[in-house]
Amino acid sequence: MLESSLEFWLEQLMVSSPWELTALVLALGYLVLAAHQRQWCWAAAAVSCTIYAVLFWQGRLYMESLLQTIYIALAGYGWWQWQRQQSAAKESPDGAKYPLRWHLIQWAWLVPLAALIAYLLSVYTDADAVWLDTYTTVFSLLATWLVTKKAYETWWYWLVIDSVYVYLYASKGFVATALLFVVYLILVVYAMWRWRHDTQLNSVGEVG
Repeated sequence: MLESSLEFWLEQLMVSSPWELTALVLALGYLVLAAHQRQWCWAAAAVSCTIYAVLFWQGRLYMESLLQTIYIALAGYGWWQWQRQQSAAKESPDGAKYPLRWHLIQWAWLVPLAALIAYLLSVYTDADAVWLDTYTTVFSLLATWLVTKKAYETWWYWLVIDSVYVYLYASKGFVATALLFVVYLILVVYAMWRWRHDTQLNSVGEVG
């Protein structure tokens, strides 16, 4: 059973377009570099998102295509922000940069906003998977903005969002990208450990 499943995924990966595979590699590079707080993660993100914006538009995932376009702008903002910021250990010294109340306020307006956008898309466009597409888009923007601020809690958002993306992309035939998000989930856990480890080292250094 496991062997046949692996063969299926490998076959699907082989038929993925060269552009999708290129975007996949760059997206992986982004997350690895982000886990290590390397500024070049934003350059990898910008190129990857440019490719995905085109691919998702062709696949009629319009909100995902729009998301990738906004990501390009956020990559520029993230590059600028990371030039000015300290390490994640100092930006999120207590394991979170923003209190729970701040997050609840964001959810209070983002949830109905996403619902409105999803409804309009379902009525006026031929978009597929409109509800999942819209909610993952809206909350991915919030999570990415948190990355630009080196807020540790961003990784909790990505655990949920990336899990949904695995299903969404696989159902639309973007198998290589679905596999990417499986790897993303692993790397998100690694990034959580890495940023937390840096925080602990920073605390020890300050005590010393």
